[in-house]
Amino acid sequence: MLITPTGVPYEDLKPSSIVYMDADGSTPARSLKPSSEWRFHFSAYQAREEIGAVVHTHSLHATVLACAHRPIPAFHYMIAVAGGVDIPLIPYAPFGTEELAEHVAKGLAQRNALLMANHGQLAVASDLDKALELAQEVEVLAEQYYKVLTLGKPNLLGKEAMADVLSRFQSYGQNAQNK
Repeated sequence: MLITPTGVPYEDLKPSSIVYMDADGSTPARSLKPSSEWRFHFSAYQAREEIGAVVHTHSLHATVLACAHRPIPAFHYMIAVAGGVDIPLIPYAPFGTEELAEHVAKGLAQRNALLMANHGQLAVASDLDKALELAQEVEVLAEQYYKVLTLGKPNLLGKEAMADVLSRFQSYGQNAQNK
């Protein structure tokens, strides 16, 4: 696995900064120390074989919702972009722990994005561009949901509506070329 190093500002990262890790967590001699979150990155890759990239952020609105212990329900049909009828919230566990890695693996069983209680968000996809795009979409949805909450109780889409949306997403955008 390739992962960013811990404690290096993003603007200072270079291709040579990226850390290679073996499945046992070992790194080559003289490499930078990997992200403290390497365990849950590994667990994400092990959760589903089609996952080729993991993006973890502490984006503002997703983190606000995660700290409020609020998953993102089907307030908007675009929730389906994460692969289900909501963007779930996984339980809190300290960063860098095996416990958090286990929560991540369970949370990704049926979703491509999730909120991590008192932490941030995680998005996965087949490649890095798609995972980053999903993470950005999760942040947009989190901001929208946060703002909807300021108006009162949101009107949620029902199970039938979301089942229809999920079906439509099978051929949405570039997915249509794969059918």
